[in-house]
Amino acid sequence: MTERSPAPGGLALVEALVNTLDIESGADSLDTAESRARFGITRDEVEDARALRESLRVVLLAHAGHPPHREVPPLGDLLAGAPLVVSVDGRDGSAALAPADEGPLTSRVAAAVAEALVAGTWTRLKACEATDCLWAYYDRSPAGRGRWCSMQVCGARAKMRRYRAKGG
Repeated sequence: MTERSPAPGGLALVEALVNTLDIESGADSLDTAESRARFGITRDEVEDARALRESLRVVLLAHAGHPPHREVPPLGDLLAGAPLVVSVDGRDGSAALAPADEGPLTSRVAAAVAEALVAGTWTRLKACEATDCLWAYYDRSPAGRGRWCSMQVCGARAKMRRYRAKGG
């Protein structure tokens, strides 16, 4: 739904996962084998991936100052079972958080959230305020006050609704 470039670093995984559901049409790409392969999940793991996706969406809505779109398990509870390890490069001493087990999607998401938290980019990943969209996007605006995934689509629709509501 958005013309924006993908989120930086591991946030691209989070953004891509949240954007597997088109709220407006109801199409869920996790229903396809190709999309499941992209996220490294099996058909049996889809329901867990959907729960993770919607918990992430609630957090991204909170980043944008919006209430939850529905009741979901808390993201912290879902990520609690995904231990991270600190890896240190012996050559230059750089350190990074990484999943203790690279396989599970939850572990990879936990590592991406931790990386973004350290980088200061976590709260820039938001969900579009349009209730018929809720698409994830990375807010690159200078003040960090972006509201829509796409100014040309969701932003224009919101402005038109406001205009019409005023009797325009």
